[in-house]
Amino acid sequence: MNGVVHVYASFNNTIITISDNSGNVVCWSSAGKQGFKGSRKSTPYAAQVATTFAVNIAKEHGLQNFMVEVRGPGVGREASLRAIQAAGLNVTLIKDITYHP
Repeated sequence: MNGVVHVYASFNNTIITISDNSGNVVCWSSAGKQGFKGSRKSTPYAAQVATTFAVNIAKEHGLQNFMVEVRGPGVGREASLRAIQAAGLNVTLIKDITYHP
Protein backbone atom coordinates (compact mmCIF):
# COMPACT_ATOMS: atom_id res chain seq x y z
CA MET A 1 0.00 0.00 0.00
CA ASN A 2 1.02 3.58 -0.56
CA GLY A 3 0.92 6.44 1.93
CA VAL A 4 1.84 10.05 2.52
CA VAL A 5 4.04 11.26 5.39
CA HIS A 6 3.22 14.85 6.38
CA VAL A 7 6.00 16.49 8.41
CA TYR A 8 5.19 19.84 10.03
CA ALA A 9 8.31 21.28 11.63
CA SER A 10 7.62 24.48 13.56
CA PHE A 11 10.10 26.31 15.77
CA ASN A 12 8.59 24.72 18.89
CA ASN A 13 7.50 21.22 17.86
CA THR A 14 7.54 18.63 15.06
CA ILE A 15 4.31 16.86 14.11
CA ILE A 16 4.27 13.79 11.85
CA THR A 17 1.03 12.54 10.31
CA ILE A 18 0.88 9.47 8.08
CA SER A 19 -2.13 8.99 5.82
CA ASP A 20 -3.11 6.71 2.99
CA ASN A 21 -3.63 7.96 -0.56
CA SER A 22 -7.28 8.75 0.17
CA GLY A 23 -6.31 11.15 2.95
CA ASN A 24 -7.41 8.97 5.86
CA VAL A 25 -5.02 9.34 8.79
CA VAL A 26 -3.36 6.05 9.73
CA CYS A 27 -1.24 7.36 12.61
CA TRP A 28 0.37 10.49 13.97
CA SER A 29 3.02 11.48 16.43
CA SER A 30 4.74 14.57 17.74
CA ALA A 31 7.70 15.41 19.91
CA GLY A 32 5.29 16.38 22.68
CA LYS A 33 3.45 13.07 22.46
CA GLN A 34 6.76 11.24 22.91
CA GLY A 35 7.33 12.94 26.27
CA PHE A 36 9.59 15.84 25.31
CA LYS A 37 8.71 19.08 27.08
CA GLY A 38 9.81 22.66 26.80
CA SER A 39 12.82 23.47 24.69
CA ARG A 40 13.64 19.77 24.16
CA LYS A 41 10.61 19.46 21.85
CA SER A 42 12.34 21.65 19.27
CA THR A 43 15.43 19.45 18.86
CA PRO A 44 16.33 17.19 15.93
CA TYR A 45 16.47 14.18 18.25
CA ALA A 46 12.87 14.70 19.36
CA ALA A 47 11.79 14.85 15.71
CA GLN A 48 13.68 11.64 14.98
CA VAL A 49 12.04 9.78 17.88
CA ALA A 50 8.56 10.96 16.89
CA THR A 51 9.10 10.01 13.24
CA THR A 52 10.42 6.56 14.10
CA PHE A 53 7.38 5.91 16.31
CA ALA A 54 4.91 6.93 13.58
CA VAL A 55 6.72 5.00 10.86
CA ASN A 56 6.72 1.78 12.89
CA ILE A 57 2.95 2.01 13.39
CA ALA A 58 2.46 2.67 9.67
CA LYS A 59 4.54 -0.41 8.84
CA GLU A 60 2.28 -2.50 11.11
CA HIS A 61 -0.71 -1.28 9.08
CA GLY A 62 0.91 -2.49 5.86
CA LEU A 63 2.08 0.76 4.30
CA GLN A 64 5.30 0.37 2.32
CA ASN A 65 5.71 3.13 -0.30
CA PHE A 66 5.61 6.73 0.82
CA MET A 67 5.53 10.23 -0.52
CA VAL A 68 6.91 12.79 1.97
CA GLU A 69 5.54 16.32 2.31
CA VAL A 70 7.62 18.64 4.49
CA ARG A 71 6.26 21.93 5.80
CA GLY A 72 7.69 24.56 8.12
CA PRO A 73 11.01 26.16 9.04
CA GLY A 74 11.94 24.05 12.08
CA VAL A 75 15.00 21.96 12.78
CA GLY A 76 13.02 18.70 12.63
CA ARG A 77 12.84 18.71 8.83
CA GLU A 78 16.13 16.98 8.06
CA ALA A 79 16.03 14.76 11.14
CA SER A 80 12.61 13.43 10.12
CA LEU A 81 13.80 12.67 6.60
CA ARG A 82 16.83 10.81 7.93
CA ALA A 83 14.63 8.77 10.29
CA ILE A 84 12.27 7.85 7.45
CA GLN A 85 15.14 6.68 5.26
CA ALA A 86 16.82 4.83 8.15
CA ALA A 87 13.60 2.87 8.74
CA GLY A 88 13.98 1.27 5.32
CA LEU A 89 10.88 2.72 3.68
CA ASN A 90 10.48 3.21 -0.05
CA VAL A 91 10.34 6.98 -0.52
CA THR A 92 9.08 7.91 -3.98
CA LEU A 93 8.93 11.70 -3.65
CA ILE A 94 10.03 14.39 -1.20
CA LYS A 95 8.10 17.62 -1.58
CA ASP A 96 8.56 20.89 0.30
CA ILE A 97 5.17 22.62 0.71
CA THR A 98 6.22 25.43 3.07
CA TYR A 99 4.11 28.55 2.74
CA HIS A 100 5.95 31.59 1.42
CA PRO A 101 4.53 34.96 2.46
